[in-house]
Amino acid sequence: MNIQKKIEDLFLKIFSEKAIKKFEKYILYLASIGFVIHLIIILLNNYNIIELSIVGPDLFSNPISALYTPFSFILVYEAFLLIYYIPRSFTTAVGKQYQIMSLIVIRKIFKDIPLVDLNANWIENANNQQLIFDLLGVLIIFFLIYLFKVTKERLPIKPVSEKLDRFIASKKLVSIVLLPILFSICIVSFVNWYNGVFIEESFNENLNNLFFNEFFTILILADVFILLLSFQYTERYSQLIRNTGFIISTILLRLSFSVSGLTSILLIISGIVFGLLILLIYNAIEKEKKLT
Repeated sequence: MNIQKKIEDLFLKIFSEKAIKKFEKYILYLASIGFVIHLIIILLNNYNIIELSIVGPDLFSNPISALYTPFSFILVYEAFLLIYYIPRSFTTAVGKQYQIMSLIVIRKIFKDIPLVDLNANWIENANNQQLIFDLLGVLIIFFLIYLFKVTKERLPIKPVSEKLDRFIASKKLVSIVLLPILFSICIVSFVNWYNGVFIEESFNENLNNLFFNEFFTILILADVFILLLSFQYTERYSQLIRNTGFIISTILLRLSFSVSGLTSILLIISGIVFGLLILLIYNAIEKEKKLT
């Protein structure tokens, strides 16, 4: 009980409302500064004052691409919130994952817009096709997130038992451990990108996958660990299947970073649809139990 109290106190200290507001303020500052710096680099690159051809024409040639930078900082903040939401419930954390994926697709649109060729045939041009896929994908993902949220709000509210308190404390410990990992991945990803672009001039990794590829891998491992912990506190088949289904959904989201184009969008949509169906079936089972 003493260890549980220490974990809860540490969690409240790290993820206090004051700390979250302060982190949000710093992220907004960094997003604004990053946006201005990105615009300046685009200006210098367009006037051939600096040479950044290694990155390609999609990030440092068009001012619209500068929106990619503030969105990257916003995504880091959303990842921070995801870690904060982990102790609440599997459903809440998965819903936040879906929101992050929607923002990743939106951020990608800002990077790909400069590649669009308005004079080419939209059906035959690969860059134009990709923009259409991403725009349609965002609309579908946004609608699926809405359905997931509506379905989540229909879940029955259950009283918190002493056994559940211990489980929540265990998840808070997972959040505490994940936080320094999140910042470490951020720093390592930025250093690797900076060295590849400005020093070695040989950066070939897909920029959209940078950071989130590793982050979702760590997230899957954390979800599996929480699932194993849940076996100690619940024997309900429906809940175990729901949590396992959500892990499969996260794996599908993670796989989307390994491919590109339409396949990537389809994997994201498939992951969210799978999670939504799992939640709908779980709700139906819970309602049936309530009636009997």
